[in-house]
Amino acid sequence: MTAADTATPQTLSAARRISGVALASASGVAVAVQSRINGELGVRLDDGFAAAVVSFGIGLLVLLVLVPATPGGRRGLVAARRALRTGALRPWQCLGGMCGAFLVATQGLTIGTLGVAVFTVAVVAGQTGSSLAVDRAGIGPTGRQPITRQRLAGAVLTVLAVGLAVGDRLGDPGALALALLPLLAGVGIAWQQAVNGRVRAAADSALTATLVNFAVGTVTLLVAFAIDIAVRGWPGGHLPSEPWLYLGGPIGIVFIAIAAAIVRFTGVLLLGLATIAGQIVGAVLLDLILPTAASHPGVNTLLGAALTMVAVLIAALAPPARR
Repeated sequence: MTAADTATPQTLSAARRISGVALASASGVAVAVQSRINGELGVRLDDGFAAAVVSFGIGLLVLLVLVPATPGGRRGLVAARRALRTGALRPWQCLGGMCGAFLVATQGLTIGTLGVAVFTVAVVAGQTGSSLAVDRAGIGPTGRQPITRQRLAGAVLTVLAVGLAVGDRLGDPGALALALLPLLAGVGIAWQQAVNGRVRAAADSALTATLVNFAVGTVTLLVAFAIDIAVRGWPGGHLPSEPWLYLGGPIGIVFIAIAAAIVRFTGVLLLGLATIAGQIVGAVLLDLILPTAASHPGVNTLLGAALTMVAVLIAALAPPARR
């Protein structure tokens, strides 16, 4: 008999939860990098919607090749269609990509002015409260998740931590008004993660769930971009020559696939908190290593990043809640 055979379900559950937290934190760092890339792309193109279309469009093209080329992807497409036909998966549960599209659009529209750190705190403020509500409503694949004291404490501490990290940047009324866009995007992230988890469960394929997300998001962005052109005209910028500015879409694939795969182990709140930890650490590192005119992190930023990690550990180490 092996050690795996003798492991209790509680031990396996805890191990999966901690592994999920580690993966989500790593993907959060990737989101911070994606934010910087798409923000710079938006500046170069002089249009945040154009940058979002390029980012999502490249991701969709990669998935349109990758998913049909893998056996799991093909099975997932068949399973997802069957689930939609039988009602096991509702059409509205396939619309998570709309929230992802809005998030990517806000990256291109605001980061050039706000910087990655301030953008992140606005996203966090919306995502944390929304994650609690989504878990409580049972929208995700784990069903209803009670709001325990440790989970609530982790959520509150996360908001305080990111407020400490970038509080010195929020004195500008213009920045506060612009920060409303990523705040609303953060509210949508929790719902996106929950419904993408539903698609993943129905298709039994994280890649298929990611393809659905990118297809819906790309269509949404194309409509928004068409309206933007009709109102403001064609963007004044030009497509840049640097290859790294086109990596936002592939990074988004990794983030969405990881979130869809692990949300059933972590729940929406814990997934969100772990992602937030990665985002704030990634944002701080980017603003320190590759500073821009909008980024100047100080001691409070570093302390806030450390406090964010503590908050996530509090929620991650909490025992599974009884439903």
